[in-house]
Amino acid sequence: MTDAHDTAADSPLRTTGGAPPDDGGSSAVEAPIPLLEPREGIPPVVADDAALARVIAAFEAGSGPVAVDAERASGYRYGQRAYLVQLRREGAGTALIDPVACPDLSALGEALSSVEWVLHAATQDLPCLREIGMVPTRLFDTELAGRLAGFPRVGLGAMVESVLGFVLEKGHSAVDWSTRPLPEPWLRYAALDVELLVDLRDALEKELDRQGKLEWARQEFDAIASAPPPEPRKDPWRRTSGMHKVRRRRQLAVVRELWQTRDRIAQRRDVSPGKVLGDAAIVEAALALPANVHALAALNGFGHRMGKRQLEQWQAAVDRAKALTEAQLPQPGQSVAGPPPPRAWADKDPAAAARLSAARAGVSALAEELDMPQENLITPDTVRRVCWEPPAVVDAESVAAALTGYGARAWQVEQVTPVLVTALSAEAP
Repeated sequence: MTDAHDTAADSPLRTTGGAPPDDGGSSAVEAPIPLLEPREGIPPVVADDAALARVIAAFEAGSGPVAVDAERASGYRYGQRAYLVQLRREGAGTALIDPVACPDLSALGEALSSVEWVLHAATQDLPCLREIGMVPTRLFDTELAGRLAGFPRVGLGAMVESVLGFVLEKGHSAVDWSTRPLPEPWLRYAALDVELLVDLRDALEKELDRQGKLEWARQEFDAIASAPPPEPRKDPWRRTSGMHKVRRRRQLAVVRELWQTRDRIAQRRDVSPGKVLGDAAIVEAALALPANVHALAALNGFGHRMGKRQLEQWQAAVDRAKALTEAQLPQPGQSVAGPPPPRAWADKDPAAAARLSAARAGVSALAEELDMPQENLITPDTVRRVCWEPPAVVDAESVAAALTGYGARAWQVEQVTPVLVTALSAEAP
């Protein structure tokens, strides 16, 4: 098999599969090559302290960036913990680590603390890596790099194919990674996920540099690496699918009680909450307000193969919600800091609505000119906040200060400020 490092060095950016066109126009390229086996084969899974110590020593002695990935069991297990960690570094090869058998990887994280980590869609993996002691100080996110560089498809498989010319198998991305022992095809897939990450990083760095966006990307990566862990979501039960059908406060209380009961059971059993009780069933019970177990069993999601004891625990949750006083019932809408929904702006503040319309049009045009998604140029929430409460005196300095206060990076402030200065001067029709 052709060595991927040689391939990346010879052709740092291909145009197969939707890559940004080269300034000189795209040229014909060879058909992508299926990547079937890791270069050094599938490494043994690290599952004890002695093997972990050897991996730590090898990766500490390696050179260059380290590719990092993690596999979770979303949809199968409770929470988002890691069930496999994959790493690859020049001079160390590839390692597959079982974080169930080795739950504390802080020594590995410390050994790599001064090294740049290469991840794809870093914000998805960083929370579960943080739980096991792995926190980068520097990173390169190949998915985000692809967005900034204008790639229309930024999944790992699409990026590896369009940039490096290799095809990755993606057949095991949604399997139950808590399975033990892990089947060999899954381990092969996991090893291949980090096989070309550093090659992809190097090629994308060159492309970002060519487009004049490399410093922008570095600011984005620094912001991800330095961001604190997210705050726990307030009232997570409000995100139950189908909640738009639930309007009365008593019904909302039923959703809350059923959701919280389901969450406790799922956590105790270590299974995905959806495997305990579906969102559709929760909403169905909230709308029906069943009077007893018999009425509950007649609802979709409850009667089929559900035992009497299970039905009783769900009916008890419904009864608790029905017994609450009016003062104890949840409010219909979740209080949200910041401006109201944009659909209400025209009635509440026509001038703000005009500013928002002008800002959206300006940001959209600029994003198209820079060949990147609007949300990567500036978050929609930031645009709304600045348009709803603009500075008292609208000029470049005040708008830049407002954007910075809402967390925009320096490159975003520089690019977006002129657009927003114009938009904030728009008058209501």
